[in-house]
Order: sequence, then C-alpha cells, then structure tokens
Amino acid sequence: MTSTTTLAAGLPPAHRERLMKAAREVSFDGGARLFEEDRRADRFWIVRTGTVILDLRVPGRRAPVIESLGPGELVGWSWHFPPHLWHLGAEAMSPVRAWEFDADVVRDMCAQNAEFGRAVGVWVGSVVAHRLHVARIRLLDLYAPYGSGSLR
Repeated sequence: MTSTTTLAAGLPPAHRERLMKAAREVSFDGGARLFEEDRRADRFWIVRTGTVILDLRVPGRRAPVIESLGPGELVGWSWHFPPHLWHLGAEAMSPVRAWEFDADVVRDMCAQNAEFGRAVGVWVGSVVAHRLHVARIRLLDLYAPYGSGSLR
C-alpha cells in the first residue's frame, strides 16, 4: 500500500523505530469494537493483520462504513489533537492483530524530541486529511441526490 496512512509511508525509518519501542501487541476478534465516536481517545493502533472498518454515526440510520483499513495502516488520529475524543467509530471486521500505542506515552515522546514530534504530527495530519477526503466522498455517495461523481 502506498498511502500515507501506513506506517512505512508516513514515518522515516529512524522515527518508525523510535515509535515501535512504545508498541505492544494486541489482538481483536472479528466484530470487536475498538472505539466509539465521542469517547476518550487514549490510544491508537497500527494494523498488522486483518481489517478494521471506520464508521460514522448518522442519526436515524445505520452507521455507514467510511473506510476499511488493512496491514500497516494507522487506526485512530483523535488521540493526537485535543480534546482527544474519537471522531469516528472502529470495528474489527475480521480477526485483527495490531500494535497498540498509549497516547500519553507517544505525546510525551513527541514533546521530548521535536524532530520526532514534527514527523508524527505531519504523518497524523496527512491521515486526517485523507480520512476527511474519504468521508466526504463516502457521504456524498450515500446521501447526495446523484452521488459524488468521482474520486478525483
């Protein structure tokens, strides 16, 4: 995958290595909720295997899937920006193995090393921009009179 939402594309090797020192391995069964919209964002994950979907609450409707994330991709960006509340929900669509990171630990690492902090900030910011674009297109496809027309 060449997306900037992946760890490999998002961070240079030295910063990836530094970040991975804070990782712990976790797993989720298919159907497990990783987080819910508007709840406290105190951690994030990088998918190792499996698929995680991001969804969005829509009053009076079933939550539409906004994006599917696979190996190497960052799950969760809300931990990086105050007020540290999730903007979407996430669910494991299959058994998922992931690296989990404590948000406080990583934010402290960012504060202690400006170069690392900037690299993480740029990576997470690019993920936010990507997710905003994907969410816009998905919602237009679902709710606009004639859909979005294209992905541009």
